[in-house]
Amino acid sequence: MKKLIPLVAASVLSVVLANSAYATDVQDKKKELIEKQQDAEKAKQELQQETQKAADERVHVANESMQQISRASKIINAKVTSPKDENLGSINELVIDPESGQVVYAVVTFGGLFGLGNKLFAIPWQALHWTRAKGNYVLDIDKDTLKKAPGFDKKHWPDSTNKWDQWREEIEQFYHVKP
Repeated sequence: MKKLIPLVAASVLSVVLANSAYATDVQDKKKELIEKQQDAEKAKQELQQETQKAADERVHVANESMQQISRASKIINAKVTSPKDENLGSINELVIDPESGQVVYAVVTFGGLFGLGNKLFAIPWQALHWTRAKGNYVLDIDKDTLKKAPGFDKKHWPDSTNKWDQWREEIEQFYHVKP
């Protein structure tokens, strides 16, 4: 029995030491697993942010391209306002340069009553800015300034290239745009 006691003591001691080593190993593994889960969660969040950023960029690009192209029928009759949201009229016609194929002017109708006595204004296309949120074009002048702008009535359009060329300088100067 005397020989058995040291053997049992050694066995108990080795089990206690093994258990303690095993417990430490389990704790280490548990800590390592938690760190890996945290890393995985962080990577998942970063991936979601990158995915959202890429999606936002695709939407932005699509919106930009839609602002650059539009059917004329969607532009005709579109409302034009000042930056302070004053109604400046609506787009009545588009004037296109036949050589470049580009829209040069939006003809905006303004004033009068029930369409009678309206004055037409050839506004340089680059002076108008589309606002998607409001669904209208903004011209950076107020109503009183527009009343002083060079314009014409619907029976007296500039009907030749020469007349448009004469108007062009005056119009571009008035609306502060470069040709």
